Amino acid sequence: MDGMHSGSTRSSILKPVLVIAATNRPNSIDTSLRRFGRFDREVDLGVPDENGRLEILRIHTRSMKLDDSVDLEAFARETHGFVGADLAELCTEAAMTCSKIYTNISVSNASNTSISYPLFLFGFQFAKRWI
Repeated sequence: MDGMHSGSTRSSILKPVLVIAATNRPNSIDTSLRRFGRFDREVDLGVPDENGRLEILRIHTRSMKLDDSVDLEAFARETHGFVGADLAELCTEAAMTCSKIYTNISVSNASNTSISYPLFLFGFQFAKRWI
């Protein structure tokens, strides 16, 4: 950083510092932090492609009891421009919508029931409107 230098005293010896940060909004960071010479590297990971989105969807739906008819590939195609945080929120909101619908099912039946494609599609479309 500008204005920081090591001096001759023991208390002013500087050691290397590694800074790792992540943001979905790099333009909101103060420009004085991002100007030349402040950091060695700035890595832009970009938006995931369809295969990347599919893997992210698989990770976030891994613990959900989805029916075999749920087509995550179709959801990956439909979510162009979504990043991991968007997909995580989408899966959570879709699951919450499905759980609200399942509250009318008795507890004994709900434990053995998996989320069907039409129900997950409804939850997915409902959640997508808010993301």
